[in-house]
Amino acid sequence: MDRWRTGAGSVTSVNNPTTATEPSAQPGRRPRTSRAEISGVAIEMFTASGFEETSVDDIADAVGIARRTLFRYFPSKNAIPWGDFDSHLDELRAMLDEIPQDLPIAEALTRALTAFNHVPADTIGHHRRRMGLLLGVPSLQAHSMLMYADWRQVIAEFCAHRLGVPETDHLPQTIGWMSLGTALAAYEHWLADPDADLDELIRTGCTLLADGVRALH
Repeated sequence: MDRWRTGAGSVTSVNNPTTATEPSAQPGRRPRTSRAEISGVAIEMFTASGFEETSVDDIADAVGIARRTLFRYFPSKNAIPWGDFDSHLDELRAMLDEIPQDLPIAEALTRALTAFNHVPADTIGHHRRRMGLLLGVPSLQAHSMLMYADWRQVIAEFCAHRLGVPETDHLPQTIGWMSLGTALAAYEHWLADPDADLDELIRTGCTLLADGVRALH
């Protein structure tokens, strides 16, 4: 479902598109803080002290910026653990666009989802902590549904284009939900089993997903 490198930054609010770009540094002030830095620091604080127990002021103080400045990077506290999700959705779109048109949908989705969810070895610990928050903190679930919807839509758009139907059609939307379920099941098992291989879980899930859509061309 999700692809982040260590400390990846903010997610853009659908109601506040101005958060999509990094705020500019001001002359004479501290060098520009990045979304990656804020997100990385916050995830470690949330993990150590608890999401509810860690305030926006705590995060701003730890990073060395004002509360108001932090909200120039993130529209809400709930957005911080998600990182720069819009950029990663663009990355997923690019992956899907680069897949040869003659590759069946099932294989195309398997290739894209496996690559998209690969986590470099040196960032696995941080990514595990991030996903533990996103899947384990109840107060993050409502915001997560918005992010999941955006992710599903990327899959639906790709499938709709391949099938020659509107992206709102039942079939591409169903494939979007199936793909999301495949990724979430892999991540939940990965979080529960420290010895599990995330890449292998994604590949296994994609194989099951492919069996369900293999007849589509």
